[in-house]
Amino acid sequence: MGGTSGYRIAVVNRDKCKPKKCSQECVKYCPRVRTGDETIVIDEIAVISEELCVGCGICVKKCPFGAISIVGLPHELEGKEVHRYGINGFMLYNLPIPKKGSVVGLLGANGTGKSTAVRILSGQLKPNLGKGEASWEEVFERFAGTELLDYLKQLSEGNVRVSVKPQYIEAIPKVYSGKARDLLAKVDELGIMDEIVEKLGLRNSINREINELSGGELQRLAIAACLLKDADFYFLDEVTSYLDIYQRTEVAKVIREKAEKKPVLIVEHDIAILDMLADYVHISYGEPGVYGIITVAKGVRVGINQYLRGYLAEENIRIREKPIEFEVFMPRDSTSEKALIEYPSFRKSFEGFTLTAEAGEFREAEVIGVVGPNATGKSTFVKILAGVLKDDDEKVELNVKVSYKPQYVKADVSMPVGAFLRSINPAIDSSYHKTEFIRPLRLEDLFERQLDELSGGELQRVAILACLLRDADLYLLDEPSAHLDVEQRTEVARIIRRFALNNSKTVLVVDHDIYLIDMISDRLMVFQGEPGKKGIARKPMDMRNGMNLFLGNLGITFRRDEETKRPRVNKLNSRLDREQKAKGEYYYYF
Repeated sequence: MGGTSGYRIAVVNRDKCKPKKCSQECVKYCPRVRTGDETIVIDEIAVISEELCVGCGICVKKCPFGAISIVGLPHELEGKEVHRYGINGFMLYNLPIPKKGSVVGLLGANGTGKSTAVRILSGQLKPNLGKGEASWEEVFERFAGTELLDYLKQLSEGNVRVSVKPQYIEAIPKVYSGKARDLLAKVDELGIMDEIVEKLGLRNSINREINELSGGELQRLAIAACLLKDADFYFLDEVTSYLDIYQRTEVAKVIREKAEKKPVLIVEHDIAILDMLADYVHISYGEPGVYGIITVAKGVRVGINQYLRGYLAEENIRIREKPIEFEVFMPRDSTSEKALIEYPSFRKSFEGFTLTAEAGEFREAEVIGVVGPNATGKSTFVKILAGVLKDDDEKVELNVKVSYKPQYVKADVSMPVGAFLRSINPAIDSSYHKTEFIRPLRLEDLFERQLDELSGGELQRVAILACLLRDADLYLLDEPSAHLDVEQRTEVARIIRRFALNNSKTVLVVDHDIYLIDMISDRLMVFQGEPGKKGIARKPMDMRNGMNLFLGNLGITFRRDEETKRPRVNKLNSRLDREQKAKGEYYYYF
């Protein structure tokens, strides 16, 4: 985002600034320092005076670790500061506004302040208005005349009860042990546990130990725990990770019911669900890790379309060089007819669950999307292909090299990201890998960071690249979209398609983001069955038949937005929903 030179902020990345490992080029080359000013001084890290800085940008270019950002911002943002993480830290401007009787969505790139906004509105973080500390009186003065003033006053007096669903549900088993039922019973302040359990499809899960639950079960458990509390406001950070499309629509209905009584704010990257669930949307934009700006509330369709186009009309700001586009094409056929592997029909039995797979084949240079309800054996199928599990009769012998990214990505070792990736493929530092993978995935900033210090989204991007870096014939990626924002999902889809075509590799992608699957896949594998009891893995089929089979099972149809061509979920029993079902066209309907 461009800006004037009259108002600028300087941000120093604490993880990347290493004065003991460089020649302190920022100080050495700063023109103001050379004339005797203390524009930049070295404490534990570089400290830049924004008052003295002239914005020449020399320190930005000279820093060997890329730790410095100097950003010019429009004058009208002065006085709109909400919170800053210390001197030369990330700055957040503006806040979203919870509205009674509505679901308000927050959509934007990771690292632009969405979680910070939720922390402030939920009372976990007191806003400091961009300086060291601010009194509540100063905060009230800053928000005088806005819809937020009354809310912040109530918050300051401890009169707002807030219930928060955290972003990273993988941490729940580390914090809680015991049965899922006991956790829900402990937080059920409204006496509606049985009703919520039924609506979220948790009946078969609540008597199990929390550490035995799948990601989809943990996600719904966390949503249930949030909604069972007697609160004035509900904040839900990423509600769709690990949920299938059917569970996503059910969760959306339950959240909408809650919003009829109390305000709900959600942070979400699945645009189809945000579109279906929210009444209004705030866009967060800026430079990830440097600053974030939250817009005024927009109608949900208008807001999402502006975000995808990359141009915010009311603000007259371009937030992205090019729009995120959804091609309206007839589903493509695989470019190759040459089979890489053929696998036999097989079974895999567990206590209470059996997966039955039809015989099928994967072709060279194709991407196969894998879709289906949770608990129908998708991850089990992938693990058998990867050799992590054996089928009942040990019939599956692929005789090809396989690279596998599991559904849940864990950082088991404490080592720098760069060293980890080099240990997989020393060519990671080549210009090809930088252009093709590292820059598009925004990983250059993570190379010096420790694996076990990364967020879920950062770890996901590293794991996707680690999978693609291995020398293999078949690449298996289970849920690559979890914790990624819309831009990152689009980039991952593009990278995986190019990787398959340019290197004649076969890639299998299991995911619940319909857009990602549509962008990425040549053919589709559909899983059917009775979740938790039996699963049937259909052989790969063309996209049109695959989508119609998958969505027909779920009873959900999609239409195209007239403006952006993005797919949108049809309201159940609407005219288009009925028309498309009558024609058997659930997705590719033009």
